[in-house]
Amino acid sequence: MNLFLFILLVACLTAIGSEIKFIPFEDGPFRFGLGSIIFFFVLLTRPLPILSTGLLTGIVVIISRSILDFLIYGQDLAVQLLEHIPAGFFYITFALCFKLIALDEIKKQPFILGLLGALFEVVSNMVEYILTEILLASDQETLVISFLLFSVVGLLRSFFVVGIYSIITMSEQKKQLKQLMTIHSDLYVEALYLQKTMNQIEQLTANSYQLYKKLKTTEEKHALEALYIAQEIHEVKKDHERIYAGLSKITNQNYPSKFLLTDILAFIVEANESYAKYLNKSISFTLICPEDFVTKKHIALFAILNNLVANAVEAIEKSGFVTVSVTVEKETTTFIVEDNGIGIEESLIPVIFDPGYTSKFNEQGQGSTGIGLSHTKTIVENLEGKIHITSDTSTCFIVQIPSKNIQKEIF
Repeated sequence: MNLFLFILLVACLTAIGSEIKFIPFEDGPFRFGLGSIIFFFVLLTRPLPILSTGLLTGIVVIISRSILDFLIYGQDLAVQLLEHIPAGFFYITFALCFKLIALDEIKKQPFILGLLGALFEVVSNMVEYILTEILLASDQETLVISFLLFSVVGLLRSFFVVGIYSIITMSEQKKQLKQLMTIHSDLYVEALYLQKTMNQIEQLTANSYQLYKKLKTTEEKHALEALYIAQEIHEVKKDHERIYAGLSKITNQNYPSKFLLTDILAFIVEANESYAKYLNKSISFTLICPEDFVTKKHIALFAILNNLVANAVEAIEKSGFVTVSVTVEKETTTFIVEDNGIGIEESLIPVIFDPGYTSKFNEQGQGSTGIGLSHTKTIVENLEGKIHITSDTSTCFIVQIPSKNIQKEIF
């Protein structure tokens, strides 16, 4: 029932849109309105049963136009129904044409979609033209002139709809991509933490087993306890390995398109602008990146820079600025995240990257995990880079990474 009501709504909106029109031939039966634009757009954006939608739309258009003409001009309703049958068949034919193609696949090719939409408009208009000749024997323009007009109008309307649809789709894809990269960067950090834990577990297992061998000759009971501990730790290690394998499969997967550094930076700035608004802070963001390149380490860079920019946002009390600047050189690419927040005491700079260090506390006085900057440093070092801090009138996190480790090609 809900589906039927939605299709009926589409049909009604199409019928209303078709009344916003221009008539190319004086006193002619043809009109070009917004109805087909609405109908085409809905077919692209909603998974509806195409034939049922086309059939119901055609019926609603016939009935609504006939009633409207009857009420305005007082003409015979049966005559009006007959006159508007060709217009109804326009939508039925239009829907039938789209039913014959793999629409979901064609949506991925906007130019082909635009051409097909125009072709289907021409076909549907020709069906309407022929039915008008048969049922009404009207004095229409020649078939050649009508065909040319149908082609021009079809191209304009079709590519207008495809253009709007592509803009909306690209915007949605960008939003989803940003969310996906945020999730992947978080998983990437967790995978690094898990890898570190696995190394510790491996060492614990070895130590427990060595303790077992030492106690075996003198303290058999305690030796068995040590062996049991070693076995249990080994089981934990295997569980960690399975989780790590799953995380690695996700974080190492390739994206279908190349990633420009500026795209990643734009995602980060946009996400943190929203974060600043969420924290009720007025922060001005500036992005300086005069040179661009395609990166092969998009997740790692996203994880590094997003964490540093988020920290900068949190360091600003009410209002301030955050500047992200990039300098690309042949040997080294330098990233600088600068803010005018509360700053960092000089005595704390040597320990700020230590695991567990934190300056963030909630309302209950509980500190955060203190692993964010520690992991950031680990990621930078995995890329053979360096990170250091300066804090005076503003605070700067400076990350230097060998260009060859993050670039695919330089523009």
